[in-house]
This record gives sequence, structure tokens and C-alpha cells, in this order.
Amino acid sequence: RDSASLPRKQRRHNMSASGASEDNYSWIQTLSEVTINVPVPAGTRGRDLDVKITQDHLTVKLKSQPTPLIDGDVHARIKKGDSTWQIEDGNLVVIELAKVNDMEWWKCAIKGHKEVDTTKITPENSKLSDLDGETRAMVEKMMFDQRQKAAGLPSSDDLQKQEAIKKIMEQNPGMDFSQMKMS
Repeated sequence: RDSASLPRKQRRHNMSASGASEDNYSWIQTLSEVTINVPVPAGTRGRDLDVKITQDHLTVKLKSQPTPLIDGDVHARIKKGDSTWQIEDGNLVVIELAKVNDMEWWKCAIKGHKEVDTTKITPENSKLSDLDGETRAMVEKMMFDQRQKAAGLPSSDDLQKQEAIKKIMEQNPGMDFSQMKMS
């Protein structure tokens, strides 16, 4: 199983090429989100924390401490309204950051911190049925074009052009199309 399909409690300790461990936190990602896990003293409650999430910055601070646990710009823009945080087991702050660009692997969670080699990330498997309609149509078109190319047949765009020319020829039976060149 890939880490994205694991329950959050199992996933938080499954750091791989898609994440890293820092002094104050660890993180892991899927294409659509970054999960940051920040250990805090046992018994910590929401009111003991100051967590600020903006579209390009993250701050996590224990109100009783002068220095934040995390205070920095995130690697890329996030959807502030879709990003959340919560305390698990009274000793772990789990922050879910929704990526604006869900087609990009992040090299780091916080700019200037340890980077991972994104070329070594094995993407999570997905099914066509998991995709939204527009993305699914685009993927199906790409798959069709790939099969057509492998078989030496015209792509969907070429087929569309051929169909348009065929209609023009049918609508104009008296015109001579013998000198027409297709590009």
C-alpha cells in the first residue's frame, strides 16, 4: 500500500522519498496535499497553540514558548481555506496543507529546510474514476492518442481535422480539393 492510502496515524510515521524529518517536525506529501506532524508536550490543547496558515506561510508556536516550532514560507502556495490542523493523542499537531498546484511534488515543506529528491518519489496509484470529469477526459484522450501513435494511426486531433475537412468537402461538392495540403 502507498502512504497516501494509509490512515493518518499510520501515514504520519511513514516518511519516504516524498517527505522528510526535521528537528521540530516531519512531513509527507501526496500530489494534492502536504501533511506536517509537529510533536508537542503531552496534554497540549488547541488553546495552548498559536497556529497560523496563510497561502504562503506557516507558523506553529506553543504560547508558553518564545520561539516558534515552525515559522517559515511553505514551498509553494496552498489553499488556505482547505488547509487544517488538529491535535492527535494530545502530543502531535497534524497540519494538512492543500496544494494549489496539485501536479507538483514539493522539495521541502518549508523553504530553506531539508530538501528531498523529487525524482525518487513513487506517485500514488490512482484510478480514472478518482479523477474529476475534465481531468479524466484529458487522461483518456492522452491514453487514446498514445494507443493510436503506437499503432501508427492518427491522433484524436488529426481525426478531428479529417472529420472537419470531410464535412467541408460534403458541403462543397463542386470544389476541387486535389491540391489541398494537410499540415
